[in-house]
Amino acid sequence: MAIDNSSTESEAEPGPAIAETELEALHEVELALEWVQRAQGSLIEFHHATGHGMDHLAEAEDLLRESDHDELADAIRTDLLPHGVVDEDRWSYDVLENFQETLLAETTRLERRVRRDLADGERHLRERRQERDWKERAGRG
Repeated sequence: MAIDNSSTESEAEPGPAIAETELEALHEVELALEWVQRAQGSLIEFHHATGHGMDHLAEAEDLLRESDHDELADAIRTDLLPHGVVDEDRWSYDVLENFQETLLAETTRLERRVRRDLADGERHLRERRQERDWKERAGRG
């Protein structure tokens, strides 16, 4: 659906007509999804940072072994490298995948449903209205 951004004061609100409380609820759900997506980004960063740390430990294991510090190298090999981040078995990718398959997926589905039910599927309806208002105020709308 194309959106006409050339509205004037006599035209209706951009997007479908919905009540102010519905508009605010839609906006809150959209913001919630954006924050959950940001959390996913943090988990991706956590996953990559953990992996880099483990790579450095693997390199340290080799260097310690080369310099005849086998006991220290063995501690890295047996205690740290196979260890998960949440417990003994759950690695960072497990946490990331679980997050993506549960909270992120469920929040995404809800956001689409709310947007479909309240705003005919349109995104950022509140922002479109704000944009129109600011342009009108500046004499550009």
